Amino acid sequence: MSAVTIAIAQNWPIWLVSVLLVTGAVIDGWKLKVPNWLTFPMVMGGWIYSTIADPWMGLWWSLVGTAVGLGLLLPAYAIGGMGAGDVKLLAGVGAWVHGTATFYAFCVSAIIGGIIAVAMVVCRRKWGHHQSQFMALVTEIMTVRDPNQLAALAAERKRSMMLLPYGIPIAIGSIAYFACAGMLL
Repeated sequence: MSAVTIAIAQNWPIWLVSVLLVTGAVIDGWKLKVPNWLTFPMVMGGWIYSTIADPWMGLWWSLVGTAVGLGLLLPAYAIGGMGAGDVKLLAGVGAWVHGTATFYAFCVSAIIGGIIAVAMVVCRRKWGHHQSQFMALVTEIMTVRDPNQLAALAAERKRSMMLLPYGIPIAIGSIAYFACAGMLL
């Protein structure tokens, strides 16, 4: 057996999460939705795996990771800035890799998402339009402060916004973090 094959066999949970992330990103890119049939089993599978891997603390750390994944993206979801599937996808990552790795994967994903968003705006030559929408969004967040009103305002604005299927940055960022942290091999 080659060293790579052995490394993949030893790190199969991270490879499984990576495959699920790529699947979610492809579906999100295609349908602008990450389906529950992918995210719920991902979360539950992480809880089960973690419990089996460490019967004393595994489930606890998996639940913490799930909470970290939810907590990092729920504010954006609450104001209409992202879909629930994206939030559940990061929660699924947390269920498998626990809190700290989820936080770092989120950080890399946020950078990747920002780069992709800027590239989309520049390529479509809509900088002025999106800059004014961004400033309006920031102003609304600073003045309205009611998540329900913010979500309603975001829903009205959604028709004129360029949508970024955030499952793509989550997948790229998480897998890039896994690779840099030596979690894949």
